[in-house]
Amino acid sequence: MDGPALHDDVAHLLALLGTWRGAGHGSYPTIESFDYLEEVTFGHVGKPFLAYTQKTRHADTNAPLHAESGYLRPVGTDAVEFVVAQPSGIIEIHSGPVSTSGSVVELMLTSSQVLGTPTAKAVTEVTRQLWFDPAVAPAEHRYTMAMAAVGQPLTHHLEATLHRQ
Repeated sequence: MDGPALHDDVAHLLALLGTWRGAGHGSYPTIESFDYLEEVTFGHVGKPFLAYTQKTRHADTNAPLHAESGYLRPVGTDAVEFVVAQPSGIIEIHSGPVSTSGSVVELMLTSSQVLGTPTAKAVTEVTRQLWFDPAVAPAEHRYTMAMAAVGQPLTHHLEATLHRQ
């Protein structure tokens, strides 16, 4: 591996590292459903966290849709904290368990806080479920996301399947 050595505190998250690309589908009661293309990168600098970046574009028009970045911080070997900032003015603070079964690493994240700037849309809760399986070829990352926003209760919003590049 090039670059700094992986910090021991994130060694159990090794399966997440790399750039992942694929396609997803989004829906929500207040918008039209859409398909998108996505790129996610989990990286490290040798410290006890993973850096995260994400960007999407519309599957048909290739227009940019969304971007976010943040940090995944281990809490021992069986839990993480996830801090995500979005240019739309929303910051999500998540925590949740990390579990492994065979080669699969699963994160079940629930927001403890969702903060917004004065002009951001009102988002009050977010859940993210992430699965990583490096043993399949090509390595696979799947996720689902639900949110409570703009007066709607917690509702499914996104799902995608990405592959390591």
